[in-house]
Amino acid sequence: MTGALRGGIIAAGLGTRLKRDGYRVPKPMIPVAGRPLIEHALDRFRAAGVRHVTVIVNEESDDCRQWLHDHCGDFDLDLIVRTTPSSYASFRLVADKLAGQPALITTVDSIMGPDAFQLFVRTAAALPNDAFALGLTAHVDDDKPLWADLDASGRVRRLGGTSGACVTAGLYWLPANPPAAPADFSRLRDYLKWLVESGAPVHGVVLPQVFDIDRAHDVEAAESAGLGIRPETMLS
Repeated sequence: MTGALRGGIIAAGLGTRLKRDGYRVPKPMIPVAGRPLIEHALDRFRAAGVRHVTVIVNEESDDCRQWLHDHCGDFDLDLIVRTTPSSYASFRLVADKLAGQPALITTVDSIMGPDAFQLFVRTAAALPNDAFALGLTAHVDDDKPLWADLDASGRVRRLGGTSGACVTAGLYWLPANPPAAPADFSRLRDYLKWLVESGAPVHGVVLPQVFDIDRAHDVEAAESAGLGIRPETMLS
């Protein structure tokens, strides 16, 4: 299932709200259950058998770059170091590196159980070759969530608005040859909404509890829910 699948991690955010809450490390290095966010993301790829991973970090993330150098010997790692103007710009850089084969991209600040990640991979891999997939969750704790509504077949029919059945969860499955975007979007959510509105086959995969780590209380909530603890199956 994952032999040709490649992965991407968007870890270029500045973590402004976390800095306001007292954290002094770049966002990818924020610890949850004693391990940095970037390690959680890589562990999920390891468990799914994905070893080719492109990671984008910003130019202020020297300690994250060093951590990757020290801990990613089992990955074919492609590291992009760039401070980008937007979430879409970061996503586009990673997606372009992965084009030509199906790709699985995650934001570094999503924390979920390993079963949720595996569910997303299995479900997305079974979709038609031209399909996109978005990870979704009914757990909502974000200032500006991106709401989604699905039809009976699981296809996303609407993104945006002030309410919906669930929200996006920072997981994206891209087909090998996605259509070219007509504009340089200012936000990733604008690109996702364009995909849906253009009629592209975008499917939603509803997952159990997923936490978006943007503030100190998100870290506390994820740890209280028992997420972020390395399962025995990931130990080697």
